[in-house]
Amino acid sequence: MAVVRYLVVAGGGGGGRDQGGGGGAGGLLTATNFTVTAQAYTITVGAGGVAGTTSTEGNRGGDGGNSVFSTITSTGGGGGGGDATRQGRNGGSGGGSGGNPGASTGGTGTAGQGNDGGTSPASARGSGGGGASAVGANGAAAAGGNGGAGTASDISGSSVTYAGGGGGGAVGGDTVGSGGAGGGGNGATGADSSTAGAANTGGGGGGGSGDGAGADRDGEVGGSGIVIIRYVTADFGNCTGGTETTSGADTIHTFTSSGTFTVVLLGGNDLLAWFF
Repeated sequence: MAVVRYLVVAGGGGGGRDQGGGGGAGGLLTATNFTVTAQAYTITVGAGGVAGTTSTEGNRGGDGGNSVFSTITSTGGGGGGGDATRQGRNGGSGGGSGGNPGASTGGTGTAGQGNDGGTSPASARGSGGGGASAVGANGAAAAGGNGGAGTASDISGSSVTYAGGGGGGAVGGDTVGSGGAGGGGNGATGADSSTAGAANTGGGGGGGSGDGAGADRDGEVGGSGIVIIRYVTADFGNCTGGTETTSGADTIHTFTSSGTFTVVLLGGNDLLAWFF
């Protein structure tokens, strides 16, 4: 047996339509000293949730897909509320609530993975989706709520922030909700379009405009997730899977799409086991 460090980020939720709430960030789980054995582990990288349009349930954004490594499952981010169903969806982080005309609530995040989406009081704009480190900001009378901030990790060899919530949509002349640090997409206003969650960050998609035309009112898709596994090179044999890089004495396997991580153990007690 040997141990690895991991980061598992699920796909972010899509932003809602028409003063839509920002999508919630994908759930983020990370730890050191996770025991692995010599076998092939199936890796699942969750897709980002679909954008909220007139074709989606309640015009809400869709939930992101789960990401999985071994027994570790990060939950996809909740979709942002739309103009037909304003409540944000639950997820790794909750989607923000849609704005106008009545009050609405954000989705609930998953404990240990993310935070709740923001709430929109009556006559407010769309709220921000929750992020890995912070709740989404509430919508206001003339401003969409900002997405919650994500969490930084140096597992890849440099510090990168993941799992930011999407910003809430607004109306022309208002301040739009900004996406949270960690790949969250910005909300939209007027004829502007919202922006998608960044790929392989688990960022939530931005909420759509309240006074655009056609596609300007739609939300945007959430960002896909990522799985990164890191270990001390000398403790292992020729493990395979994902994109392999090194940092100092460590080897890093990065999965930006689903695949297989095959563990080969050659160090320490595993060598001795061949003789006894």
